[in-house]
Amino acid sequence: MKLNLKTTIKALFFAAAILAQVKCSSSNDVVDPPVTPPVVVPPVVVTNDVDFWLTKGDQSVLLAKQSGTLGFGTTPNTYTNIEVNVSQKYQTVDGFGYTLTGGSAEVINQLNAAKKAALLQELFGSGENSIGISYLRISIGASDLNAAPFTYDDLPTGDTDLDLAKFSLDKDKTGVIALLKEILAINPKILILATPWSAPLWMKDKNSFIGGKLQTQYYDVYAKYFVKYIQQMKAEGITIDAVTPQNEPLHDGNNPSMYMSAGEQANFIKTNLGPALKAANLSVKIIAYDHNCDNPNYPKAILADADAFPFVDGSAFHLYAGDISALTNVYNSYPTKNVYFTEQWTSSAGEFAGDLKWHVRNVVIGSMRNYSKNALEWNLANNGAFEPHTAGGCSMCKGALTVTTSDTFQRNVAYYIIAHASKFVPAGSIRIASNSSGNLQNVAFITPSGSKVLIVENDGAASEIFNIKFNDKWITTSLDAGAVGTYTWK
Repeated sequence: MKLNLKTTIKALFFAAAILAQVKCSSSNDVVDPPVTPPVVVPPVVVTNDVDFWLTKGDQSVLLAKQSGTLGFGTTPNTYTNIEVNVSQKYQTVDGFGYTLTGGSAEVINQLNAAKKAALLQELFGSGENSIGISYLRISIGASDLNAAPFTYDDLPTGDTDLDLAKFSLDKDKTGVIALLKEILAINPKILILATPWSAPLWMKDKNSFIGGKLQTQYYDVYAKYFVKYIQQMKAEGITIDAVTPQNEPLHDGNNPSMYMSAGEQANFIKTNLGPALKAANLSVKIIAYDHNCDNPNYPKAILADADAFPFVDGSAFHLYAGDISALTNVYNSYPTKNVYFTEQWTSSAGEFAGDLKWHVRNVVIGSMRNYSKNALEWNLANNGAFEPHTAGGCSMCKGALTVTTSDTFQRNVAYYIIAHASKFVPAGSIRIASNSSGNLQNVAFITPSGSKVLIVENDGAASEIFNIKFNDKWITTSLDAGAVGTYTWK
């Protein structure tokens, strides 16, 4: 058969086209892999592990919870570490608070009912908007921050009352006692320390509220005065946890005041006050001294008395002189006895930033690092003229609160000093180890619920970035110069 040339060429082109399709299809099957979708990497989510509350010295931030995220991690950095160690424990904390003076009660009671109720919840409640004050000091009779001096057994000159038949709490019934009942309705577990500024004048060797000594012939009746006070307060529904025999026993120029040497106080405790409380079956602590850190030998002399020693729970301190390390001095000498920090005032002439730094460093952090079971600022409240006070009493003592009208009050520096501890460290918390680190003054606690709390004050002149290290992980944070931070975590 003969093929036409034209037909032959067409056949060849047709065969070439088919071959090309087959080759192309085969090549695609072998060379081009299936298309793989891109790998989606989920974003790293940092959880907030630590809550942070801040106060700045310039008052631009006042006990405010910060919104940033602080998550524990292990990314290395070169910042300073504050390491918290829960395995190393120290003293159990009784609480933080103030002295509820007669003057404090007077001005707080001038608030209208709604405003006062809200304030007491803020001070003594346990809610998110409360600061959780857990310890109060009160005066037995008047302190110098009452409108006038008095005791619970005042008599005409020359009279005596050996049976204490004329003893009466009436002068405090509508003030401190009435307010304490409202406070106890909010926090029935609050601890109360009671302290006299003076014995009744007929017991003293001079007929004056200012100075003088307790005559030895009245030691026994004065011990019974304490017993009667504790029993009558109990009848009012108020339990006294502890007493000190005398406020500032070496300062006899206040109004009221009374001088009591270490030897005299030891004698009064061992011969009269201790046995009287025991005989009345009152388990009320006796805390010695209650004066400045410049004289640790005073409480040590009382504790060195073998007969006074069993009656004494511990020693109380103020810091108008001396160094806060005096508490450790006494504690190390008598480690079975407690130490307490019971008073420090802020001045009407003071400046917020300076007072915040000094008081947080010494009263809160300093006392706690030196084994104190409590930390108390002085006066809870007064009015805009820093009253009431006695003639010759403190005219410059600024309360944690200033009550201005029946509907208004302001929070002062002492409010924030204590709140940075009281809001986060309830009674029953235990101080735990945290290393000191340069300007970053600090103290740490574990609470009864297991939360960890670290209070830090930047005592330097510049902002500092630092780590809080716990269980080999850390968060990184910062504080401006003079700022105070409280950090809490589970």
